[in-house]
Amino acid sequence: MLQTVDVGELSIESYRSVVPDQIMDPLLETARDLRGARVLHLSATPYGGGVSELLRSAVPLYNDLGVRTTWKIIGGNPPFFAVTKKLHNALQGESRKPLTREDQDLYERTAETNAAELRSDPQFGGYDFVFVHDPQPSAVLSFLDKGSASWIWRCHIDTSAPSATAWDYLKTFLAGYDATVFTMSQFVPPDLAPERVDIIPPAIDPLSPKNMSLDDRTAHAVLNWIGIEPDRPLITQVSRFDPWKDPLGVIEAFRIVRRRTPGLQLALVGSMALDDPEAWDVYRAISAESEDDPAIHLFTNLTGVGNVEVNAFQRVSTVMVQKSIREGFGLVVSEALWKGTPVVAGATGGIPLQVADDSGGLLVDSIAGCAEAIGTLLSDPAGAAALGAAGKERVRRHFLLPRLLLDELTLVKGIGRGIAPAELTAVGDHRDPVCGMATYPADGVPTADFAGQTFRFCSRRCRELFIRSRTEARP
Repeated sequence: MLQTVDVGELSIESYRSVVPDQIMDPLLETARDLRGARVLHLSATPYGGGVSELLRSAVPLYNDLGVRTTWKIIGGNPPFFAVTKKLHNALQGESRKPLTREDQDLYERTAETNAAELRSDPQFGGYDFVFVHDPQPSAVLSFLDKGSASWIWRCHIDTSAPSATAWDYLKTFLAGYDATVFTMSQFVPPDLAPERVDIIPPAIDPLSPKNMSLDDRTAHAVLNWIGIEPDRPLITQVSRFDPWKDPLGVIEAFRIVRRRTPGLQLALVGSMALDDPEAWDVYRAISAESEDDPAIHLFTNLTGVGNVEVNAFQRVSTVMVQKSIREGFGLVVSEALWKGTPVVAGATGGIPLQVADDSGGLLVDSIAGCAEAIGTLLSDPAGAAALGAAGKERVRRHFLLPRLLLDELTLVKGIGRGIAPAELTAVGDHRDPVCGMATYPADGVPTADFAGQTFRFCSRRCRELFIRSRTEARP
């Protein structure tokens, strides 16, 4: 059954103390032009994942900015979410479990049921813009007359190398959308109409319970309460229990490092979400692997570990780990860096953007490399602290929620004025032309002049890629 998610109240002015004015000022200006517009966000679950965390903060801020916004959750039974998890994995490159005709029938029947409920909602005809998040609700539009509303499909996963059959199936439901949004340009499948594509990296809410300021004494007390010894070295991975996060690889890397670091602890902190039935299988595998090792601690949101506990883990841990094999963006990296904690992470998805230009942490691509990087940071506290401090500044400039709102409202404003999403980077000067990330004039921001125009970049790496592409394009 389609459900409306209740959210609290937030004030955008509260973010002035942490977010640069170069983002806050254009955000308020853009929002003034959209005051009174009505927006619907449609997703699969109200808890347990990055999308729900973003919306829980973004929706009340939309409303505070004068953009009247509602968040609804689609209905579906466990078999439906098993199908959408299979589709999710296939879009990230898993080809061993293709969708069957029965899977497709269930997916489409559920979409049609949700479309009928949305159609019967008295508010449905009043929406100006509808954001649909990820594959689970993407087919709903195919069973509706969207009227005058503009529909935007927001993809949060890595679709750079999808299973061809899965992508061919999903894209049939995207034809009616006015725009598609991806977190990175590398994630855009090559056969998607480029004029309808926009790039908007996600962000964290620095004032949410997971990221708000927490003093050391409180953080230590929180972890001590659940069985962690905060005065011993601690490495932690916070993520869904998902094979793509490689929790078993993290355990193996931990055991390698522990040989040289007596007293080392490992915490695996995961969340169970309504739309991820596979998580229990991964949880059981982790439990079996770690049950005889008292230095390995396993926690979930269903056993009393919520946002405040995660906040404490990310502050107290000596090193945070995010050993992803495939990743949509990996916002837990930005969460950890916001606390000044260095990160060892897989070189995949959006993680390299978060730790670009030697800030924040070390990138790895193997279990042995993960163990070596953790050992390096444990043996060099001063270097680790410097990485963490640089990472926090990068997050402040690029990965805080008001920047995401600025990008989304710029997209909405452009669509309302008939501007194709792909043209928005050209008409607005706040985004890197390579990765789409927010940029603004500031000391040390990389720039490059080309064809009489000055371009700004989020990192030296993006600047190098831009210059290389322009040089190679010359006759």
